[in-house]
Amino acid sequence: MIKKLLLICLLLKCTTGFAETIRTDVLVVGGGAGGVAAAIQSARSGIKTLLVEQGPWLGGSATSGGMSIVPENRNLASGIYAEFRGHIREFYKPRLGYDTTRNAPLVFEPSTGAAILKKITDTVKNLTVKLNTPFTSIKKDGTDWVVTVMDNGKPLIIKAKIVVDATEPGDVAAAAGVLLTAGFDSRDDTKEALAPGNATNQIQDISYLAILKDFGRDADRTIPKPEGYNATQYACLKAADVKKLLAAAVLPNDKYLINWENCGNQYSVTADDLKPENREATFAKARLRTLGLIYYLQTALGQKNLGLADDFKTADHLPYLPYIRENRRAAGMVRMVLDDIYTPYNRQSKLYRTSIGVADALPGQHYSVAGVPHIAYPPFPAFSVPLGAVVTKDQENLLVLEKALSVTHLVNGAVTSPAVQITIGQGAGAAAAFCIFFKRTTKQLDVRTIQGEILDHKGTLLPFADIAQTDRDFRAIQQVAATGMLQGVQQPHGQTAQVLFMPDSAVRTAEVQPLLTELYSRAFIWFGKEKPGETFTLNNLLSYISEITLRDPAELQEAIRRTWKTYYRFSTPFNPKRPATRREFAVLANRFFNPFARRVDITGKLVD
Repeated sequence: MIKKLLLICLLLKCTTGFAETIRTDVLVVGGGAGGVAAAIQSARSGIKTLLVEQGPWLGGSATSGGMSIVPENRNLASGIYAEFRGHIREFYKPRLGYDTTRNAPLVFEPSTGAAILKKITDTVKNLTVKLNTPFTSIKKDGTDWVVTVMDNGKPLIIKAKIVVDATEPGDVAAAAGVLLTAGFDSRDDTKEALAPGNATNQIQDISYLAILKDFGRDADRTIPKPEGYNATQYACLKAADVKKLLAAAVLPNDKYLINWENCGNQYSVTADDLKPENREATFAKARLRTLGLIYYLQTALGQKNLGLADDFKTADHLPYLPYIRENRRAAGMVRMVLDDIYTPYNRQSKLYRTSIGVADALPGQHYSVAGVPHIAYPPFPAFSVPLGAVVTKDQENLLVLEKALSVTHLVNGAVTSPAVQITIGQGAGAAAAFCIFFKRTTKQLDVRTIQGEILDHKGTLLPFADIAQTDRDFRAIQQVAATGMLQGVQQPHGQTAQVLFMPDSAVRTAEVQPLLTELYSRAFIWFGKEKPGETFTLNNLLSYISEITLRDPAELQEAIRRTWKTYYRFSTPFNPKRPATRREFAVLANRFFNPFARRVDITGKLVD
């Protein structure tokens, strides 16, 4: 009898304790915009990659969260984001009235965006995607990560060498023990002149967005009065031009994206409200806030013909996720601050040299609670996002995306757009693939190799509005500019500032001399001998190339003259006495002495 009981206990223990274990090289947890891009890039770089997503869709905020009007990065679309954007525009191109202007904001129905992302991932070799697979835990086992998820209601153990946390709230980083901060940073901490004197725990509001459909003038799609409905919460909309608000939120197929500020569907939270133990209650209240807005729109504002579309298969037809604008930020190998955006070339660290993606988004300031500091940002330039911002400092082989990027609060609002996250995610995927391919850890990253992989896959490092991806000299300009030898020029326009390369402008000696001298020991001798003037002439450039490459000056000049229009396809005449243009300098420098080959560390410092 005792033997039978022991046998039964043993069998029960084996049954309850069993969990399937699988292995992969790179595991991406979270199928949001950044996570999908990271997984695609890692797999396209030839690395076995697994992507797990807790919900039924890929795309995160852009699809499951309903944020399907994306104005950011439309002038800087590259890599995987340009691919996604192209598929969306091609899908809607036959629809009457769809804006196919080259740099129009990207507009789509959430379900369409999710379907297109799934279609892209289905065609990528080395990539496995698991939907409806929530994350539960993570721990270290030697050099590997051991992650547990729930797959079809059963625990699934995944062993991976590199993990990318692409969850919207940064849950993986938190569970792994990464140091996290939230809210406004103090000025003493970040040294940002615009930061408030004291830190606070206040973060940007979350919003349950809503997709409404016009069911016709005579339709009545009024929803039941939501629990706790209070019409005074939405009273400021009485003075608003509702038709104008709706006109700015048009989606295809007679739908509208409701994402209204002030007394709309924003819901104030702190980082504590978004902790796992508080999340369900917080989200329930935020849903009621949005349902109340819809009811007010239908009843008090007379828009009963507008009803909730059935894009989302939820009981109330609101999105699967709230739109989370901000949460806890991880401590990374570097922390990006405002000065890295406004004055990237004038800092001791040169984070632009380590860029893995670009952005032209404005920082959001979405707060419905009183007393939150309003930041008077000067015109906000397009900028580069550094590699070190996605690499955790506390834990090797753990990368972070979405709201957990290592940036300050004042930068955070400019990096959370789905368009920006796809761009950053592609860079993170290239970094993860680098670690696997070269058998390195995240403490041993080679910035230039990772950037080369990003460029190979049509990504962008520097946010030049005047050098398109299709420009024949795009890569040469990107690589030389990533050294800082030729610097971008900020051109303010309203609240924003474009960054221009100005390819037809003359090269100034004062701009290129410092780095040329730092990179090449022979340069000091050459500058002392040649003494170039204020502008750097073609003669100067060819003479410098001859000095560095030890090529005969006359033979080099003749070779360049012969191939000036046929090989290089320069439109300017070959005249050695005139100033070199920035385009000419970038192309010839990249070809003959390749400053991009000089290694830099995670802070952008040149490595001997």
